[in-house]
Amino acid sequence: MDGLLHSATRIEACPEPEPLCSDVAAIIFTSGTTGSPKGVMMTHRGVLHFARVSAESRKLGPEDKVYAYAPMTHIFGLGTVLLASLHAGAALEMRSHFDPGDLQDALAHRGLTQVQGPPTLFARLLQHCAQQGVAHPSAPRLRYLYAGAGPLDAALKERVEAAFGQTLHHGYGLSEYAGSLHATRLGEERSDTSAGYPFPGAELRIVDPATGRTLPSGERGEIWLRGVGLMPGYFRDPKATAEVTRDGGWYASGDLGELDADGALFVVGRLKEMIVRSGFNVYPGEVEQTLNRFHGILRSAVVGQKEADGNESVIAFVVQDPLHPPDEAALARYLREHLAPYKRPARIITTDELPINANGKVMKRVLQDRLQALHSSGDEPAPDSQGSARRV
Repeated sequence: MDGLLHSATRIEACPEPEPLCSDVAAIIFTSGTTGSPKGVMMTHRGVLHFARVSAESRKLGPEDKVYAYAPMTHIFGLGTVLLASLHAGAALEMRSHFDPGDLQDALAHRGLTQVQGPPTLFARLLQHCAQQGVAHPSAPRLRYLYAGAGPLDAALKERVEAAFGQTLHHGYGLSEYAGSLHATRLGEERSDTSAGYPFPGAELRIVDPATGRTLPSGERGEIWLRGVGLMPGYFRDPKATAEVTRDGGWYASGDLGELDADGALFVVGRLKEMIVRSGFNVYPGEVEQTLNRFHGILRSAVVGQKEADGNESVIAFVVQDPLHPPDEAALARYLREHLAPYKRPARIITTDELPINANGKVMKRVLQDRLQALHSSGDEPAPDSQGSARRV
């Protein structure tokens, strides 16, 4: 039910000697954006540790009021929103579904101080405000904005910060770690889309996925992690657990990233989503960031499509601004100027909305299915041999 939940007492971290600390406290299922969901076993120590460090990272306290839209069946809603707020004694304004008009009203009239959500939440909020002719939504008590549970687009970050006049924070986390491992620091402004710095108790390194060799700063590789919040395994699935476990207690996340010289993390995509075109790696996030900066494109998602010769085409799904749709010729010129030929979409498919799950993540496997259906029906046009944008 929608309503207000307030905790008058703090929940404390699990004391180290307590045997229950290593017992399973909850089973959270992964989002299943690229495959079947798996049940992640989370320990009492892991979830309570994250509740504490998450609350401390944003100075969450009893005077705060948090918008609780993210479903508590997922780690973002359970850890970042619910448990951190309970630990701090903060109030929660709970909603069973997301309504951008309701969030706009809560910011203006109901004293929200903190809003955390996936990037799609902020995109929909700004779209709603634009439709109302509101460039700067009223939010007199707002002091903290955070986008998580998915990659942060640079263009969206700029728009949110311009609208609210404050930093949109970002972090990196996953179900297998009972929450976030990295986040940008309170009071620090960044012009990039870094996921910030490690939380206490978390370890992260970038490795060559083929060899497990640790890579230096600035090189892209697979993100491996370990620490207090790491899961003991997937529920009743030892095979899947073994597939992601590495020597030394490391978990191979399947995410691709790189570390800056100062330790800031940049997440660039998923190994499974990386597109190999003409022998070159194409990171969908880079193409999406470029598309999203073009006037008239609100959101985009990029996937690869296998070709008969084993190569992959870059396919983009975009949501247009219905009031100001993009000019196709100008878009083609823009992509030629900003993307190397092998990175340019062979096709751009317009859609009313991107498929997202309950946690606000784009379901790319659904887009792959949609692409396959177009191919099977014969409605799919031939790719442009020059890699230029073409619309369906």
